Amino acid sequence: MEQQFKTNIKCGGCITTVTPFLNAVVGEHSWKVDTAVPEKVLTISNGAVTADKVIEAVKQAGFKAEQF
Repeated sequence: MEQQFKTNIKCGGCITTVTPFLNAVVGEHSWKVDTAVPEKVLTISNGAVTADKVIEAVKQAGFKAEQF
């Protein structure tokens, strides 16, 4: 089950910053950020991870996320 979050991850540099945090919590290749849409949607494809853990990982990287 996919989860989606509205974020303030705006660009490739931001994605580079957040990558180690999300990889540690969600796993590599289990997430993506669509920076082309205004909501900057983070999609998590690992259904075993809670929304709180995803939000905390994004926060630790210096960004914000809220679940849709």
